[in-house]
Amino acid sequence: MCELFGVTANRRVKLNDLLKAFFEHSIEHRNGWGLAFLDDNSVSIEKEPIRAVDSLYLKNRLTGRIESARCMAHIRRATVGDISFSNTHPFSKRDDSGRTWVLVHNGTIFDSPVLSAYQYRQEGSTDSERILLYLVDQMNKHYERELNSFDVNERIKLIEDIIKRLAPNNKLNLMIYDGDYFYVHKNEEGTLYMSERPGSVIFSTHPLKGEGWEAVPQNRLLVYKDGTLIHTGEKHNYSYVHDEEKMKLIYLEYSGL
Repeated sequence: MCELFGVTANRRVKLNDLLKAFFEHSIEHRNGWGLAFLDDNSVSIEKEPIRAVDSLYLKNRLTGRIESARCMAHIRRATVGDISFSNTHPFSKRDDSGRTWVLVHNGTIFDSPVLSAYQYRQEGSTDSERILLYLVDQMNKHYERELNSFDVNERIKLIEDIIKRLAPNNKLNLMIYDGDYFYVHKNEEGTLYMSERPGSVIFSTHPLKGEGWEAVPQNRLLVYKDGTLIHTGEKHNYSYVHDEEKMKLIYLEYSGL
């Protein structure tokens, strides 16, 4: 599986040490790395379909000071989709209102009919990209139906509905950013942690440097604005439990073996 890293804060914070510690995990996640900086109403994504520890670009990037108030990072161990730039996280997509969505995913979609059609529309071949395309389509339909009126409470409700639709029988650890709000969800025990610090929250698949790491609440959507929790979603019952046999089957299916 992949690993996730995220930051939401009320100011730019230095991230070099945390990112270096996170990307060291790519020894076992060799299929790509990515970074998204989400500051100043802009989205900047840097990624390569190679192991992070082998990337000269990333090594040089981490030697300079890196500061951000909103950041996502991802290291990939592929289960669905080949090793290519188009299958490397983070993924981004603009909706009809002009809002850019950014998503990173740690998990696998084993069964979800609503995502199947997107395999013919996506740039790559990952189930993660399909999640984002489906999310943006749902946002667009709501935006059109409500005559171009779409506040944050409606966005949060729609994302919660989408998660409850996709989570059954699937692993759905997600971080999403919509230009204003930072959304976090996990549904497998022991697969995402958080560290709350003054004015900021750091997320990582495994605890990184420093103390104070605790498990992200399971099966609930958490929504943050600049490091402050503004919404805790209703708890659902769709926990994912790792099944090695199911993973082998889906790997064989997508590798063509």
